[in-house]
Amino acid sequence: MITNMKISPHQQIGELFEALGSPVRIQILLAISTGEACGCHLESLLGLRQAYISQQLMDLREKGIIASRREGKFIYHRLEKPEVLDLVRQAARAIGIPENELTIQKQSNCECPNCKQEG
Repeated sequence: MITNMKISPHQQIGELFEALGSPVRIQILLAISTGEACGCHLESLLGLRQAYISQQLMDLREKGIIASRREGKFIYHRLEKPEVLDLVRQAARAIGIPENELTIQKQSNCECPNCKQEG
């Protein structure tokens, strides 16, 4: 993206849809929809390699959709723009996917301090 030129609203919307164009990124957004999660939690939850998840998180962070914070060796991710979830849910309704099929099941085999407190 060129930073010294003004980006049109159409291009901004296109970039948002581009960021949402990955099923894994949508899963990540749904997984952090109720609160922040660390990378190891997302890895456990989604069953994907940490490096791949980190790449997807970077894309979402660059678009300003999520924010991250470090606490010791753990990096926690949260929604910066929760209204994006409304867009995901509207898209699901538009193609006939029931809301309950968007739920990401919580797992507790993550070793981060937040998950240990829950278990």
